[in-house]
Amino acid sequence: MMRLLYSYVRSGVSLCLLTLVMLAILFAKTAVAQSIRIKDLVEFDGVRGNDLLGYGLVVGLNGTGDGLRNAPYTEEIMTNILERLGVNVTGEQFRPQNVASVIVTATLPPFARSGGRIDVTVSAIGDADSLLGGTLVMTPLTAADGDIYAVAQGTIIAGGVAARGAAAEVIEGVPTAGVIPSGGRVEREVDFDFSHMTQMRLALRDPDFTTAGRVERAINQHLGRRAAQMLDAGTVLLDLQSAGDRSPAHTISRIENITVEPQQKARVVVDQASGTIVMGSDVRISEVAVSQNNLTLRVEETPIVVQPNPFAEGETVVVPRTNVAVEEEAGPGLALVEAGTSLSDVVAGLNALGVSARDMIDILKSIKAAGALHAEFVVR
Repeated sequence: MMRLLYSYVRSGVSLCLLTLVMLAILFAKTAVAQSIRIKDLVEFDGVRGNDLLGYGLVVGLNGTGDGLRNAPYTEEIMTNILERLGVNVTGEQFRPQNVASVIVTATLPPFARSGGRIDVTVSAIGDADSLLGGTLVMTPLTAADGDIYAVAQGTIIAGGVAARGAAAEVIEGVPTAGVIPSGGRVEREVDFDFSHMTQMRLALRDPDFTTAGRVERAINQHLGRRAAQMLDAGTVLLDLQSAGDRSPAHTISRIENITVEPQQKARVVVDQASGTIVMGSDVRISEVAVSQNNLTLRVEETPIVVQPNPFAEGETVVVPRTNVAVEEEAGPGLALVEAGTSLSDVVAGLNALGVSARDMIDILKSIKAAGALHAEFVVR
């Protein structure tokens, strides 16, 4: 590593880059010893939310609602609502532009009680231009079992804005979707008896045998008895009766803040669309030689117009002429990337190639294909 840094200084690399490399080394050393709470690593069996879904109507739009000719279901639901309110609109011809049909979604959190409030999301399903300033009419929200668990209503906060004129329009964000903070009221509770549970499974969000074993040891050491048992890479079984607490809730409150140092697979994640590269601290690379040149392909069309001689019979024609050229920029030659024993070594070695982030993605793919990159390679 010191030889690599020395070569950086000799090649004229700025002191700022050298400082960044040293900070990367310090960060890599401190990040390894970081501990995470168990509540941030696992999901407790049974402690989960439930998805809710509803179909409703938004009113009060400023001429940005559905065109009822293209969205007849909007007219149908509006007719049903008015008839329930005692307004007979059968056979009437009305074409308002201030209403829109929407799909309403929400998540019923665990242990939600009747009368509680939840946030809801509203999304247009017709040809409405914007939901800005609209009001959602009372909409029942059902779960997968078909029962109604909440009712949503309120003013929508849209996530964008749209403006249009006779010849142009400007759309910023997504004005056809919005949220209603605390817009849903819980009407029905999920039947779940947490107090009578005798065992509970802790499901790791990122399954790993080493992490599961550390969670097991940390819980048993904290409780002073063997109450936790690792079943597989993603599950730790907790015996609530062996914990000796008054209730399962007391046991969970004791163990959820225990800190554990997680161990994950070495992984490199790249996003080709944005040119983003993210590496884990356990990524290692073997010694490998890399060379890359840039190719530029140019195609130029220079058609020629050919005309007949004066007073001669014939017609004017266009003769195509195409010039094709391939240019190859001279690269730095074959560069040696030394074996890295830490993330900072890997970053410093790859930066020595002096290529852009998008070129770096292609280099990492080639290094992985050569068997020199010892990490899981994920492309998004």
